[in-house]
Amino acid sequence: MLQLNDISVTFNEGTPDEKEALQRINLQLEKGDFVTVIGSNGAGKSTLMNTVAGNIIPDVGDVFINNQQVVQLPEYKRSQFIGRVFQDPLAGTAPSMTIEENLAMAYARNKKRKLKLGVTKKRKAMFQEYLQTLHLGLEDRLTAKVGLLSGGERQALSLLMATFTEPDILMLDEHTAALDPSRAQLITEITKDMVKKFDLTTLMVTHNMQQALDLGNRLIMMDRGQVILDLTEKEKEKLTIEQLLEEFQRIRGEQFNDDRAILG
Repeated sequence: MLQLNDISVTFNEGTPDEKEALQRINLQLEKGDFVTVIGSNGAGKSTLMNTVAGNIIPDVGDVFINNQQVVQLPEYKRSQFIGRVFQDPLAGTAPSMTIEENLAMAYARNKKRKLKLGVTKKRKAMFQEYLQTLHLGLEDRLTAKVGLLSGGERQALSLLMATFTEPDILMLDEHTAALDPSRAQLITEITKDMVKKFDLTTLMVTHNMQQALDLGNRLIMMDRGQVILDLTEKEKEKLTIEQLLEEFQRIRGEQFNDDRAILG
């Protein structure tokens, strides 16, 4: 479903600030895989996500989504294949539009545009049905402006908007990091439900090592633009955070240095 072949990205090449953000990354996700990505600041996690999404064009390498070469496709064209939820709850929605208008916009993402009303009676009923699965009462607030919602409610709505069209790839970019613990746990549970319900191929970046161990069927650790560890579901379910840190030290010969990741 997603394949990266020999992807390399260098920033500020030929200058004193040159940085190899990704170094010969090879990664393959099968249909239904849920892969969590962990690493310290500067490991290359965000660059990896932006390369898949089309925000960054790699210096070398190929990107395939559902067997289609997309490395030259701009972000807006890749959006028909990709659903994405960002760290900032403000980033995934239009605050001046209503809940139903936001959902209508998301619903049209991978469909041919037509000169018809975005919010029809039939679609309202469908949106209410989907919103009920969040258990937040949003199905009774279809005409409320999204800007009036709490951060957790907006992130839940963003997650629904990214998933209910069943994209080829769901990308979660530290999507619980900006929330308080109770809301983060709520969004984590909704994430598990949505991924399972739609059988979505998912790539999730997180700073939270425990979250990376608990979610998905595979864990990848990055450091300095490289994938240094790739664990199966059986391998990672036996690990603790302490053992994961020890594995990093064994591979790199130094301690993992990111309190945010360790503490979650």
